[in-house]
Amino acid sequence: MKLYRPATILVGVLFVLLGGVTRLAAPDQVYDEQNIKVVRGTIGQALDYTGSGSTMKITRIKFTRAVIDSTDSDKKPLETNGIYVAIEWDAVRGAKKPDNINATLLADGGSVYEPVEGLSNSGIDFPDAGFAKTGTVVFELNPADMTGLTLKLHPTMIFNYYNSDIEVDLGVPTDAIAQQMVDTAAPQYIVEKSVTRVAS
Repeated sequence: MKLYRPATILVGVLFVLLGGVTRLAAPDQVYDEQNIKVVRGTIGQALDYTGSGSTMKITRIKFTRAVIDSTDSDKKPLETNGIYVAIEWDAVRGAKKPDNINATLLADGGSVYEPVEGLSNSGIDFPDAGFAKTGTVVFELNPADMTGLTLKLHPTMIFNYYNSDIEVDLGVPTDAIAQQMVDTAAPQYIVEKSVTRVAS
């Protein structure tokens, strides 16, 4: 029978205790995962991104039946049987470079939407330190499942350290308002190139 030295047992007990303390320090109402803090807000709020000193703000959303990439020489509209939502954003970069961003759109009905492919100007990223950037990300939606639309920004984590998700309520609380957004959707929306400026 193999006997363990007291130091080995003590180290094992210490790790178990540390794991329990860490878990207690991460209450469920604030953290979805042990090292993921969720920062929630609405359109127009500058929200802190991953504790890096960088902020992300959704400035406007626009529902549309077709989108056009401004850099497309043919200017051929990309149409859908559903509806597009163009989400305009403003990112300010802090000293630390944020991780890459995975953007998804969630609806109360359970749909998870990914950004539209084939638009070179659609996406979300951060500029260099000391600069700000504005741009647009476009999603294609099912008009029957638009209630409770929430934009979720999740960092790509290479290492297991503290990060935060951003969740932005896009202001579609009921089926009636979702239908109103569909009925009043613009015929088309031009997706412009992102613009970088000095942060103020």
